[in-house]
Amino acid sequence: MAADASLACINEWGRPAADITHLVYVSSSEIRLPGGDLHLATRLGLRSDVGRVMLYFLGCYGGVTGLRVAKDIAENNPGSRVLLATSETTILGFRPPSKSRPYDLVGAALFGDGAAAVVVGADPVEGKEEGFMELSYAVQEFLPGTHGVIDGRLSEEGINFRLGRDLPEKIEGNIEEFCRKLMRIGGLGDGVGFNELFWAVHPGGPAILNRLEGKLGLEEGKLDCSRKALMDYGNVSSNTIFYVMEYMREELMKKRNGGEYKESEEEWGLGLAFGPGITFEGVLLRSL
Repeated sequence: MAADASLACINEWGRPAADITHLVYVSSSEIRLPGGDLHLATRLGLRSDVGRVMLYFLGCYGGVTGLRVAKDIAENNPGSRVLLATSETTILGFRPPSKSRPYDLVGAALFGDGAAAVVVGADPVEGKEEGFMELSYAVQEFLPGTHGVIDGRLSEEGINFRLGRDLPEKIEGNIEEFCRKLMRIGGLGDGVGFNELFWAVHPGGPAILNRLEGKLGLEEGKLDCSRKALMDYGNVSSNTIFYVMEYMREELMKKRNGGEYKESEEEWGLGLAFGPGITFEGVLLRSL
């Protein structure tokens, strides 16, 4: 799946695969040596000196972590082009229905399989590349004392995951402070309201989106792309943030092609994801 998504991404990018200088691969669905990063680089025909980074078992925030790592690589290596790929499958965590484990059915219904890929770089080549979203600033933070709320362990049955019922509550109680911190560090003052931003939020589940929307006082429609991604694909762990961003890109293109785009459209936004730790991962985004 990662290879298919990457090939489609490179094809849309329009430059040869040999121009990829770095590869960041994110997955919580495999354990092997050599890692999936090497297998993916080989499948794609990337050059042998491509710089590889493998991010294992970050869970739902892995996609945004990948963006942060790719951003740092691109900014510190002039001319570099970073392929960020994610891939997840639920089969390793599937367990047959059991009356003693009714919660397993929730996971089977909520989570899905999929892959995604993006190319990240600085200073786009005029006439050859066109950016969609600028990654302005990135922040990661964990909540002390919450490491047991999301628990995943490898056993003879595969990978067993357990999500605490208080996860939405923990996110709700800390999300406003985290967003304000990200905005301040990124240069947006406290005077900027949440409804002046666009929102690309990993949809961990309906309860998380509802609580976040209520806590931040977001207007109706601000989380439409997140809800659409959840409805169409489920929670696909690290991939899902890219599905949300793709829907945002489609909506923006429709507005521009239909003459509905206005200069007053939100320029700045937040990309957010949450996962084991509990870890908050956020990126301050600028629409290009």
